[in-house]
Amino acid sequence: MAIPEQFIDELVARSDIADVVSSYVHLSRKGSNLWGLCPFHSEKTPSFSVSPDKQIYHCFGCGKGGGVISFVMEMENLSFPDAVRLLAQRAGLEVPDTGTDEAGRKKRARALEANKLAARFYYDYLNGPGGQRVRDYIAQRQISRRFAVRFGLGAAPDGWDGLTKALTAQGFTKLELIDAGLAVAGKNGGVYDKFRARLMLPVIDVRGDVVGFTSRILPGEEGAKYLNTPETMVFHKGRLIYALNLAKNTKRPNLILVEGNIDVITLHQAGFDNVVATMGTALTEEHARILSRYTKELVLCYDNDAAGKKSTQRVLEILKNAELTVRVLQLPNVYDSEGKPLKQDPDDFVKKFGPAAFEKCLEGSAGQNDYRLGDLQSRFDLSSEEGRLAYLKEAVATVAALQSPIEREIYGNKAAAAAGISGQAFAQEVERHRKSRAWQAKKRQERRDLTPAVRVQPRERELRYQNVRSARAEEGVLRLLLLEPSLFSAVEELEPERFSAPGLAKIYGLLRQRYREGRSIQLTALTGDLTPEEMSALVEIVDQPQQLSNCGQALKDYMEIIETEALKRGESEQDLLLAAREKFREKKAYGG
Repeated sequence: MAIPEQFIDELVARSDIADVVSSYVHLSRKGSNLWGLCPFHSEKTPSFSVSPDKQIYHCFGCGKGGGVISFVMEMENLSFPDAVRLLAQRAGLEVPDTGTDEAGRKKRARALEANKLAARFYYDYLNGPGGQRVRDYIAQRQISRRFAVRFGLGAAPDGWDGLTKALTAQGFTKLELIDAGLAVAGKNGGVYDKFRARLMLPVIDVRGDVVGFTSRILPGEEGAKYLNTPETMVFHKGRLIYALNLAKNTKRPNLILVEGNIDVITLHQAGFDNVVATMGTALTEEHARILSRYTKELVLCYDNDAAGKKSTQRVLEILKNAELTVRVLQLPNVYDSEGKPLKQDPDDFVKKFGPAAFEKCLEGSAGQNDYRLGDLQSRFDLSSEEGRLAYLKEAVATVAALQSPIEREIYGNKAAAAAGISGQAFAQEVERHRKSRAWQAKKRQERRDLTPAVRVQPRERELRYQNVRSARAEEGVLRLLLLEPSLFSAVEELEPERFSAPGLAKIYGLLRQRYREGRSIQLTALTGDLTPEEMSALVEIVDQPQQLSNCGQALKDYMEIIETEALKRGESEQDLLLAAREKFREKKAYGG
């Protein structure tokens, strides 16, 4: 049984979209709408719009849109019922217990319970006779008993089904363990443990739930060095940040992002309780958005080798439009007895030089623009004319990408000084580069504008229109019905089958059925019935200008176009059928 629509209506009425969105995105009023940087894609200028009047959001850059429930679904990666529950909790409402998505809720709860019991199993095994090898490895990594407990470290047995047997004995089915990512189905129909002979590190989300595990292979064993829980209904690598559940409570003014889970534990042990890491995957825009909710300054501290520097540059590119101040902590170079540079990660550094040395590096961390220019200087020989020219070409592009004129002047002068040229000459090159980029962007837009049929098409390929004229009229019908529901009585004779676009026919059919049944016809009410792509397309339709002063006549005009185009399609199909029959007769007549 679904959540009562009366409750959905009340929830939406109490959940003003501007208030909800502004808890995730900084919004500024411009005209009747609110604007901000889109949380769903990287952008430099705000194209994300929130309409308090229509209670919708719409990004003109990436095309995403919807109502307050679909916004929470997108931001928190939740199902419709779970988004409703989150909004209800925010509004101080209690969701009626109607069995909504009960199977899905139970499945999620069982996965979380299985993970919690697995974490207990691994912890107990670590502290039992079988955990000696892992205890030795933890001691080798100089992790204290206190911090092993704080991070819930455990040990996976060197066997095929130790965990599986333990959890099935507690009532879990083998399928539930597979769904939770704790077990794997074998070729012969059997089931075996996902993790074996490994140091186990439970992954705990900000709500305190064990959602999965990361693990480290023991010395002498074969296999992947690090192994994570696979993607499950509760474990999503692209959204999880290791130790954020602990670091979110830090009193320090920033968060430090490192590459490895062991780095996190070592630095926490050294007194840096603001350290986090991604789950063995590259930082994503989604990670950046989540981090920005817990800090205003992020310090990157990756390994000091070539791979670490490359990762730092890539992450800086992702973070350049995030609502974060970004700094880079560069670990000093260390050399062996032959003078060759050695790779050094935060774990190595803090063990060798101590917390005070790391604190000093943290205090001296460079802003991202200083880091970029410093990295460029290290890659070119500035004592040669050829090296200076190559450096200047890269530096001009780097400085030209800065949005603030003040930043461009400050860092432009620094880059010019490094290359031994005047700041004025450098600034001229920067402006020439910016004008060239603006001209190219203008030409690309002009090419798009000269293709009107493309401009009116939905972004998603599967929603594209075959008959643009009819589809534009179909869009008009939907827009008028959503803006002026009293018009539903005028479309009783218009059947969804007359629509040329299947996606628009689906939405129209849903709206008409809801109206006939006396149910809610708000855009938000369709959230559970439409895909995110369909909802975004519908919001784009509703957000287009529409005069309501003569809406009755406009509706009649739209309906006339739809009927005319439907008749043409019918005639065309009839002509094709007759042609096929005639061809068949000719073939028979000639003995074919």
